[in-house]
Amino acid sequence: MFHYNCENDDFKSFSITLDKIAAKYEDILHKVEWVSLGGGLYFTKDGYPLDRFCKKLKDFSQKYNVAVYLEPGEAAVTKSCELVTTVLDIVRNAKDTAIVDASVEAHMLDLLIYQTPAKQEAKRGKNEYIIAGRSCLAGDIFGAYKFANKLKVGSIVKFADAAGYTMVKKNWFNGVKMPSIAVKKLNGKTDIIRQFMYTDFIRDLS
Repeated sequence: MFHYNCENDDFKSFSITLDKIAAKYEDILHKVEWVSLGGGLYFTKDGYPLDRFCKKLKDFSQKYNVAVYLEPGEAAVTKSCELVTTVLDIVRNAKDTAIVDASVEAHMLDLLIYQTPAKQEAKRGKNEYIIAGRSCLAGDIFGAYKFANKLKVGSIVKFADAAGYTMVKKNWFNGVKMPSIAVKKLNGKTDIIRQFMYTDFIRDLS
């Protein structure tokens, strides 16, 4: 396995690195049946040269007679899922802070690990808020954002790209309720796939 990409949306850099792998490990590549090129390949990005990407992989596969595997998790789920939250309270301070019914610690733990704010694709405006989670942690902050309209209790705040590590790293920190999983169909209908209850919290306690 050659797991050498992370958020790589540049075909040229991928191509150059694959050529270096081919040159350095040529003897080994002729002896194996398959090769994994790992994840982090953002080939679903708008404008990505997909035909050249496919040809590069095909040429590599045929040259060494190997099956080529990819781990395109992020590429597959990008722009496919949102964490939908509701504002529970507005705290007036040096900067207005909106408390939502979710938690970075419980639901988007990867943000704390990478120390990055949650992505938001909503239309920007002049009304700035810090969006904070509902847990007791001082660092439970999604980020600072500007909204087209002023937020109030009951306002909906959505965070983009919540399908990847959000799904697998979530936890029941202090019993904060898990968000339901829903699928919105092309016809506009929304189906609730799974809901989490207090019994799920009890069952998952170590």
